[in-house]
Amino acid sequence: MKAPTKRERILGGLWGSLVGDALGVPVEFMGRADVQRNPVTDMRGFGTHRQPAGTWSDDSSMLLCTVESLNEHGFSPADMAARFLRWGRESYWTPHGDVFDMGIATSQALNRIAAGKPPLECGGVSEYDNGNGSLMRILPVALYPADLLSDSVVRLRQASCITHAHLRSQLACAFFGLVVGRLMDFPPRVAWEGAVIDFGGLCYKPENFADYGHFKDVCNPRLPDFPECEIRSGGYVMETLTSAIWCLLTTENFHDCVLKAVNLGGDTDTTGCVAGGLAGVCYGIEAIAPEWLAALARKDDIGPLFDRFTDLVL
Repeated sequence: MKAPTKRERILGGLWGSLVGDALGVPVEFMGRADVQRNPVTDMRGFGTHRQPAGTWSDDSSMLLCTVESLNEHGFSPADMAARFLRWGRESYWTPHGDVFDMGIATSQALNRIAAGKPPLECGGVSEYDNGNGSLMRILPVALYPADLLSDSVVRLRQASCITHAHLRSQLACAFFGLVVGRLMDFPPRVAWEGAVIDFGGLCYKPENFADYGHFKDVCNPRLPDFPECEIRSGGYVMETLTSAIWCLLTTENFHDCVLKAVNLGGDTDTTGCVAGGLAGVCYGIEAIAPEWLAALARKDDIGPLFDRFTDLVL
C-alpha cells in the first residue's frame, strides 16, 4: 500500500480528530462495560448529550479555533485565547450554535482571559488542573512547522498553558506533539519509540522529575502489550494520552483505532479525538470512511479552513 503524502497525513489528522470526537459524543461518561454491551460501530445520534449524529464537541471547537488562529496570525497565544473566549461566550465554531460541553478548568481559564490576564498565565496550575482540555486541541500546534524540535516543544507547552498550565499537562502536549511529528515519517511503533527518546532528551530535567514519573506507562516499552484492563480512559490527561497511543499501537488502521478508543468508555469524545488525530496522521485522509466524514456537522465550513492550514504548513 502506498504511503500517504504529507498533505494526506495533515488532513487525515485534522479530520480524524473530528471524526473520533463525533463518534464518542453520544457515549461520553458511560462506563466501559455499558459501552461494550452496545459498542459504537458507526456515527450515532443522541445519547449522552442528545445531539444528532456527526456532532462534535468542545474538543473540536477549540481545535478549529486553533487552526483558524494559526492560519490568520501564526503562533499567537493571545489570538488563540481570544478565539477560545469567543467560542465559550459566543458559541463560535460550535456545530449547532451552542456550547453543550465545557470542562471546569477550561471554564475557569476563560474567566481569566476575559478578566485580561496574560494568556500564558490563564491555565490552572494545581494538581487538579490536569484534565485533558489542552491535549484535545493541541494537534494543529504539533503540525505547525518549527525550525527546531525544541521550538515546537516550547510552542506546545505554551499553547497548553492558555487553559492548562500545570507542568504535567504541558509535558503531555509536548509528548503528543513529538509522536505526531514522527508519525509523519514512520510507522506507529517506530514513531512512538522515537518520541520517547526525544521526550527524554528535550523534557527530562531535574525540576521536572516529579511530573516525569507520571509518564512511566506511556514510555513503557511494554505499552503495546498492556491488556485493556490496564488502560484507563477518564478525563485525566495522562489517561487520555496513554490510551490514545495504546489504541494506535494495538491496531492497524484508522477505523479500528478510533473505534477501539471510543469503546473504552469514559471520556469517549476526547479519547476518540486524540486517537483519531494520531491515526489520521498515520494512515492519511483516504483511510477515513467517507460516510463518517460526510456525517460531520459543518463539514462545508471546515473543509476550506483545513485546506488553508495544509497549504500554510507545507
